[in-house]
Amino acid sequence: MRSKSPELMKQIQDFAEQYYLNEGRSPSTSDIANGVGIARGTAYKYLVAMSEKGLISYNGRDIRTKLTEKFESTRSKAPICGSIPCGSPTEEIEHIETIVSLPTAIFGKGELYILVASGDSMIGAGIEDGDLVVINKQAEASEGDIVVALIDNESTLKRFYKDDKNQRVILRAENKKYKDIIRPSCTIQGVAQHVIKRV
Repeated sequence: MRSKSPELMKQIQDFAEQYYLNEGRSPSTSDIANGVGIARGTAYKYLVAMSEKGLISYNGRDIRTKLTEKFESTRSKAPICGSIPCGSPTEEIEHIETIVSLPTAIFGKGELYILVASGDSMIGAGIEDGDLVVINKQAEASEGDIVVALIDNESTLKRFYKDDKNQRVILRAENKKYKDIIRPSCTIQGVAQHVIKRV
C-alpha cells in the first residue's frame, strides 16, 4: 500500500469532526470525498489506514475520533414525536418528526423524547402552547409528577395524583378552568423533565 499523506489524514479527521459537530452524525465516505476533494475510493482507503494507525475508529460506516467520542458521551438523542394536548385528551401521536441532540449536563440521561405542548391547561406549571416538553420514557410516576398519560387510547399531559382510598388516579390540569380527569387507572408513558421555550 502506498504511504498516505499525513496532511490529507489531518484534513479528513478535521472534516469528520466538524461534520459531526454540525450534523450530529458521522459523515459518509461520499461526504468526506466531496468535502476534501478526493475520490470516494481514496476516502475509504484513507479511513481504513487511519483506523489501522489508531488515529480514528472506523467500522466501515461510522467514524469516531477522541473529540466526537467525548461529544457523544455528553449528549443524548431525543426524537420529537409530535404534539401532546394540554387540555382535553386527544388520540395518541407517535409520529417522529426529527431527532435532536440534548446535552446531558442539562437534560440528564435516559430514554428521552420531546413533545410539542398544545393548549393551555398546564400554564400554571409554565408549559404553554408550542413549548417543547422533554419527557423521560418510563412507566412509573411519583405523586405530583407531570406525566404523559394514556387513557382510553388517548394521551394527555397532566399532573399525576393517586387516590388510594378510592382506588383511582387523578390527572390534574394546572389551569382552574379544566376539571380533573379521574379514572380507575391510566398508563404512564413518561414523566416531564424539562420545558424548552422560544424567547
